[in-house]
Amino acid sequence: MPSYDDALTLFHEWTQGESLRRHAYAVEAAMGHYARLFGEDETLWRITGLLHDMDYERHPTPEEHPYVGTRVLRAAGYPDEVIEAILGHAEYTGTPRTTRLAKTLFAVDELAGFITAVAYVRPTGLADLTPKSVKKKLKDKAFAAAVSREDIRRGAEELGLDLDTHIANVIAGMQADAERLGFG
Repeated sequence: MPSYDDALTLFHEWTQGESLRRHAYAVEAAMGHYARLFGEDETLWRITGLLHDMDYERHPTPEEHPYVGTRVLRAAGYPDEVIEAILGHAEYTGTPRTTRLAKTLFAVDELAGFITAVAYVRPTGLADLTPKSVKKKLKDKAFAAAVSREDIRRGAEELGLDLDTHIANVIAGMQADAERLGFG
């Protein structure tokens, strides 16, 4: 399995845009937090979060993303568990989420993006963000309208967590990397 530094180099080769990079860092941070909570391999989980959208900038269509990226990852020696989780984060692939890694990536992806959007409109960013504030914004369908509220709800459900706990976990993971995410 390639190292974290190898994954970061690959990610930077494929992803130039700052917004998409920050999204991947946010997902990575939340995945690292969940790995610690679940007693899993934090490096593997962080790499999965980091690389989940690596091909999106070059191949944003459902016909290509995440298929192009997972082919590159497979050729580079990433384990099947990572490949399957990345395929499973996109509902349209039809890839079942059977592992805790896959379920967590799906659960974290949309929510990390939504929390980032909420943090951007707050003067204190991530610093004192609460699940209550996030849930209030979730009710506003015009706010971050592209984010699937259904995927957020289903993600928490697949993890077996109530939504407040899931939101708190993702916030905690992102707060730990706030500077890297542009909120430091």
